[in-house]
Amino acid sequence: MLQHINTIIERNVNLSQVLHEVAQILHAEFEHFDWVGFYLDDRKKKGYLKLGPFIGLPTDHVSIPYGKGICGQVAVSLQTFVSQDVSAEDNYIACSTEVQSEIVVPILKDGVFVAQLDVDSNTKNSITEEQIELLETICAKLSILF
Repeated sequence: MLQHINTIIERNVNLSQVLHEVAQILHAEFEHFDWVGFYLDDRKKKGYLKLGPFIGLPTDHVSIPYGKGICGQVAVSLQTFVSQDVSAEDNYIACSTEVQSEIVVPILKDGVFVAQLDVDSNTKNSITEEQIELLETICAKLSILF
């Protein structure tokens, strides 16, 4: 799978297409990755994330201020955030009542936040250490496209 993603990144048709294909692969590869998408730094609206390519049910959260919710928190902290039970999070913004676990991985270009990968799971405690490492590796590879 990682080799397939590397090939897509190297092909680099355009950023949106690459992100969409990566989201498709992750969604298909991991049965409990129920929503896989990217939020990008909104260059037109400073301090906001804008929804990019995703696979899964549509979300109302197309624009999120930095600092708000898990996605907004990651845009500020620049650190991967994993919640194995989103109901325990004070700052969780529900995209769906079905979501039980979430991981958000920042994408940094030369140390500056440019985007993030957001994965929602409808299963509690479903995100493994191996998946965390894989997603962080993928995000590091994607950073060259920004």
